[in-house]
Amino acid sequence: MKTPDQSPRYGAEHFLNRELSLLAFNRRVLAQAADETVPLLERLRFLCIVSSNLDEFFEIRVAGLKEQIKLAVRAVGPDGFTPREVFRRVVKDAHVLIAEQYRLLNDVILPALAHEGISFLRRSTWTPEQAAWIRDYFFREVMPVLTPIGLDPSHPFPRVLNKSLNFAVELEGTDAFGRNSGAAIVQAPRALPRVILLPSELTGVDYGHVFLSSILHQHVDELFTGMSVLGCYQFRVTRNSDLFVDDEEVKNLRTALQGELPQRHFGDAVRLEVADNCSQVMTDFLMTQFELARDDLYRAPGIVNLVRLNSVPDSVDRPDLKYSSYEPGLPTALTKRFDIFAAIRKQDILLHHPFQSFDPVIQLLTQAADDPSVVAIRMTVYRTGTKSVLMEQLLRAAQKGKEVTVIIELMARFDEEANLSIAAKLEEVGAHVVYGVVGYKTHAKMLMVLRREDGVFRHYVHLGTGNYHPRTTRFYTDFGLLTCRPEIGADVAEVFKQLTGLGKAGELKHIWQAPFALHRRVVHAIRLETAAAQAGRKGRIIAKMNSLLEPEIISALYEASCAGVKIDLIVRGVCALRPGVAGVSENIKVRSIVGRFLEHHRIFYFLADGEENIYLSSADWMERNFFRRIEIAFPILDPRAKRRVLKEGLRAYLADNTQAWEMDHNGQYHLKNGNRKVCAQDMLLKDMRAPD
Repeated sequence: MKTPDQSPRYGAEHFLNRELSLLAFNRRVLAQAADETVPLLERLRFLCIVSSNLDEFFEIRVAGLKEQIKLAVRAVGPDGFTPREVFRRVVKDAHVLIAEQYRLLNDVILPALAHEGISFLRRSTWTPEQAAWIRDYFFREVMPVLTPIGLDPSHPFPRVLNKSLNFAVELEGTDAFGRNSGAAIVQAPRALPRVILLPSELTGVDYGHVFLSSILHQHVDELFTGMSVLGCYQFRVTRNSDLFVDDEEVKNLRTALQGELPQRHFGDAVRLEVADNCSQVMTDFLMTQFELARDDLYRAPGIVNLVRLNSVPDSVDRPDLKYSSYEPGLPTALTKRFDIFAAIRKQDILLHHPFQSFDPVIQLLTQAADDPSVVAIRMTVYRTGTKSVLMEQLLRAAQKGKEVTVIIELMARFDEEANLSIAAKLEEVGAHVVYGVVGYKTHAKMLMVLRREDGVFRHYVHLGTGNYHPRTTRFYTDFGLLTCRPEIGADVAEVFKQLTGLGKAGELKHIWQAPFALHRRVVHAIRLETAAAQAGRKGRIIAKMNSLLEPEIISALYEASCAGVKIDLIVRGVCALRPGVAGVSENIKVRSIVGRFLEHHRIFYFLADGEENIYLSSADWMERNFFRRIEIAFPILDPRAKRRVLKEGLRAYLADNTQAWEMDHNGQYHLKNGNRKVCAQDMLLKDMRAPD
């Protein structure tokens, strides 16, 4: 098996840093919150998305940097930075980003919401009637579930859960036992809502809210009878949440993971957030308890967890302040056919989510479960949700005697617990559950139905760029292909055989598979375009993905650019390639689309001397996807489907001049602004929504 080239042919100045690029992406998301053309409650949602993204950034990326620094790792990446240098730059950029986030919240979004009758009441503004209602709420709903912990020799500093809301309380006086520790910790149970809606008759507006933190601040003295509260401060700690399972030692991945999951909440601290009014004495005390330094401290001019505001857009019934609703359409091939198998036999069916419905995939599984001609169903699961209609159909199929085999990726980050639960339920009804290959995440999205027709078996296949998660198909852009082409079915069957059995990997005829061939095939396709340009023919590459990091791929793209190949890259998030550099990447353009939907599909287009080879994939162009994951890239063979992918998935986004950010040769992004407004997502919504 090929290993990645650790020595890129271009110097460090031609590669951008992954962590800094990820922060740059979150600046583009924050720009959506600042955009006055975006509906107000959606702007609040984008603000929350930034906080959620930053949580994961600290839990995984910053945690990894700190581990490398602790181990005195001095090795540099393609960008030439040591872990310590990256950390120093990350700290600077993260502080600036978070400060801008709070400025936008406090100075722009909250006042705009208040103008619309959606307010968040400060303690200083409570009327006597509001204060009485809140006091009753505290004694009825909050105080019974609180456990204040005074800090003394018999009550050491408590184990604080990752990302939980806590309060550090400074006290004066002695308690009933004569103790005087001077400090206590109050942990807010996760069962308590962080934002509470007051009756409209008390607030004079339709949506008057109060934060749980405000309620606790106001009544914290009730928890320490007879003592004086000198200060009460919110704080929140973010911990290393990357699970460690030793591939060399593990005997049973499921058992090992079940043992590791509970520790996620108590990993090493990597960030401390405190309210900006927290005293220096208490701040220093908390940093000592969590073994953190000044660089790890973030003072919040407001609530310390903006993610908790994410419940507000969903609970407020103001359609005028949200994106307009839409009903996804169906491909023409399915509008009049109720037999999904007959429809797929007639032609390949391309699904473009969220503009088109995910229902045909559910329909395929539903009909397969009921069809006596269906013998077996095989499926990969990376993320699907705890209450998934797809899983219900798989359970039903197994109960009806179908041979159901599910490859569940237990190491899907932050979905491990849900996937363990799904695995247990499937095993209970007799389904075969396989946990992939230890050391390689199964990230490919494949569903295969084996049906007996006229005495022979036919493979009905769904391949996708996104997860089998019906909810995210409403918010993520992805392609899915339904086909029964024998050549594709044979390749998919071979991949499933690798995942469930043992033996050498067979050569696939059409599908490019990681970790065996995907990297080699992509590099080869790029070099064919390079050779065409060098020979005086036209070379053209268009690729859309979430992340572009792998050094050898980037080097191959640079060489193609030098040969004259025109290259357009649509990279939503992290991109280490630097476009527009004289003599290196003059023919490469990089853009990022950030809008209503999360851009998620991966599309690879190569002109191939007019053949126009188009592949859809589950894989980004990253080292992990090429060498440490089981991924596939599958060709679009049907001419009509090929034209659709080119039009809807690539050209529409290259024409976008309202939500597109273009990267310059310095790695900085600039919002594209054309005279004639073109928004790819809006255009696709309009073209493919269901008829009224």
